[in-house]
Amino acid sequence: MLFRSDGLTGDLLKAELRDGTMYCSKEADDFMRSLLDEFITDYPGMPLYLRGDSGFASPNLYEVLEAKDCKYAIRLKENAKLRELAENEDQALYRATRFNQVDYAVEFGEFLYQAGSWSHPRRVVFKIEKPYGQMVHMYTFIVTTMEMEPYQVIQFYCGRGRMENFIKESKSGFDFASVSSSSKLVNANRLLVHALAYNLFNWFKRMALPVSMRKQCIDTIRLKLLKIAARVVKCKLCLNGMPVPLLRNCYSIFNGTKYR
Repeated sequence: MLFRSDGLTGDLLKAELRDGTMYCSKEADDFMRSLLDEFITDYPGMPLYLRGDSGFASPNLYEVLEAKDCKYAIRLKENAKLRELAENEDQALYRATRFNQVDYAVEFGEFLYQAGSWSHPRRVVFKIEKPYGQMVHMYTFIVTTMEMEPYQVIQFYCGRGRMENFIKESKSGFDFASVSSSSKLVNANRLLVHALAYNLFNWFKRMALPVSMRKQCIDTIRLKLLKIAARVVKCKLCLNGMPVPLLRNCYSIFNGTKYR
């Protein structure tokens, strides 16, 4: 499956069922081209941004995003050439932590880089960090067209973690991974129905629920609003015969206020 979600609201913008053997970046450029065309037509002049993990590090996708003026920050898989280009900052981090191998430390930088499949050099920003209590260095490389400082680009990319939460919600709460038929067409249509349910729930949270509940997942909402245990009892008292304190307590329950 291939998803594209709104990074702010979590609304599912597009979903496509694909063969399990297809690599995630394959035909991702066509997937994004149609989506970007819709945004450009419906919201002319609106800035567009995309962040993606290393599975979408494809030159075809870069070119589509650049042609549509969509700024992007996409992670690159670490390799020896990238580490070599970041050697100066790597050595600076070793010098800075020479007498303190315990505390966390980090260095940021950037360089121009052109992979063999790229048509031209592109800007790559990177982060080298020494985790707390460790002596090894960890590398993060991001290819980007965003005109920000390296640490700001890294911060923007790290917002991609929200997408992981959206995917988790869609799979565990709305059963996106369910394939009930041997027919791909049937399963693809089922995915769209589940996607509609996911978006309807998102809109319901934003428009109908109090602020305190808008970040809660579907399982929590189901537990609080749908799976409410109740017991039906028969009361012989008529309305006129109810004591005043009992009426007051009933009103308090319905009103959501504390009663005595």
